[in-house]
Amino acid sequence: MADTTETPGFAVETSMASDLPERFRRSAEFVVIPLLALIVSGILFSVFLALLGKSPVGFFALVWKGGFGTSFSWQNTLVRAAPLVFTALCVAIPARLGLVIIGGEGALVLGGFAAAAIAIPMIDWAPTFLLLGVMAIAGMLAGGIWIGCVGALRHYRGVNETIASLLMFYIAVSILNFFVEGALRDPSDPNKPSTRPIGSDNMIGVIPGTDVHWGLLVGVLLCGLLYLLMNRTTFGFAAQVAGGNLRAAQSQGLPVGKLMVVSCAIAGACAGLAGFFEVAAIHGKANASLVAGYGFTGILVSFLARHNPLVIIPVAIFLGGIAASGGLVQRRMDLPDATVLVLQGLLFVVILVSETFYGRLSIFQSKGEA
Repeated sequence: MADTTETPGFAVETSMASDLPERFRRSAEFVVIPLLALIVSGILFSVFLALLGKSPVGFFALVWKGGFGTSFSWQNTLVRAAPLVFTALCVAIPARLGLVIIGGEGALVLGGFAAAAIAIPMIDWAPTFLLLGVMAIAGMLAGGIWIGCVGALRHYRGVNETIASLLMFYIAVSILNFFVEGALRDPSDPNKPSTRPIGSDNMIGVIPGTDVHWGLLVGVLLCGLLYLLMNRTTFGFAAQVAGGNLRAAQSQGLPVGKLMVVSCAIAGACAGLAGFFEVAAIHGKANASLVAGYGFTGILVSFLARHNPLVIIPVAIFLGGIAASGGLVQRRMDLPDATVLVLQGLLFVVILVSETFYGRLSIFQSKGEA
C-alpha cells in the first residue's frame, strides 16, 4: 500500500505554490491600474487638444522628442527629475501612516533658503567641502523641522495635515521673500531680489560626461535607503500598522505620535535636501526661482508610484521628461508652456479616481472573493 502521508516540507512548498497566482493577481493591479490611468489621461488630453485644433499625435511626438529623443533631452529630463525624487519622498513616507502631505514645496523653499543663508558668513573663508556640508545639513534640518511641525500638529492638536502643510507652504514663501527682499538681499543684483551667491567655485559639479548634477544620484540612493527603512525595519512595520489602523496601533502600545513626527521630519528633510541642491547646483543663491512647483509635481509622482520609494525613480524621470518638453511644444505648436501642466493636472485627477478601483475589479480577485 502506497504511503500518502505528506511531509511538512512538501506541504509548505505546495501551499506557497498555490499562493503564487493570488500574489500575481494582487501585484498586477498595482501595474495595470496606473497604466490604464495613463492611457485614459492621454485620451482625455487628446480630446482637449483636438478641441483646440491641435494634433494630439504631433503633441505626444514632441513630448517624446523634447523629453527623451536626444542625449540633450535626456540630460534635461534627469536634471528636472532630481528634485521630483526628493519631493515625492516627502509625500510617500508620511503616506505610510495615512497622512497626506502636499506642502513639500514649502520645505524645499525653506531648505534652499536656509542653505543659502548659512553659507553667507562662510563664503570667504570656508573650504568647499565644509561649506556644502553645512549647507546640506541646514537644508535638511529646516525642511525636517518644517514638515515635522505638521506631524506634531496632526497628532497633538488634531489639525488636518493636508491643510496645515499647504498653509505652511505659503508661510515658507513669505519667509523667503521677507529676507531676500530685506536683510539678506544682495545689493549687487538690482534686478531680482536674491541672497549673496555662493560662488562658482563652491557649486556642486556634474556627473562626469553629463550635464546632470550629483543630486540625482543622491536621490536614487536615498530612495533605496528609505525603501529599506519602511519595508525592512521595525520602524517601517510600526508605521504601516499605524497607517492601516490607528486605533489598533494605539491599543498595541505603538508610539503613534512619535511615528508621525519622525516620519514627517524625514519627509521634510528629503524636500529640504532638494532645496539645497537647487541652490548649490542650479541657482547658486536663494531667490523666488526656488518656487518652481517641484513640490506639487512630486505629489503626482508619489501617487503614481503608489508611494513606493523605488518606483518613484522611474516615475520622476517620466514626469521630468514631460516637463522638459514644454519649451519645444511651445515653439513648435504655438501652445503655452503651461500646456504640459494641464496634462499633469489631468493625470493627477485620473490617478486619484483610479484609487477607487484597487481591490474592486473582479479580474484581480480570486473566485472565492468574486
